[in-house]
Amino acid sequence: MAYFFCLKHHAVEGEHGCRAKDRLGPYETEVAASRALEKVAERNDSWDNDPDWNDVPLASDEA
Repeated sequence: MAYFFCLKHHAVEGEHGCRAKDRLGPYETEVAASRALEKVAERNDSWDNDPDWNDVPLASDEA
């Protein structure tokens, strides 16, 4: 069975929950689905602080 985190209701749902546009997943367990927003925040923080990402425009991009 797959589990999803509903962004509309802030609750874990099974396969027959809200529409796909309103949820995150699928997750293998209810516990993993319940941590969906925490996982999103962790990934965003990781990506925001990734030293390999470069937000500085190249000289050729400046005009």
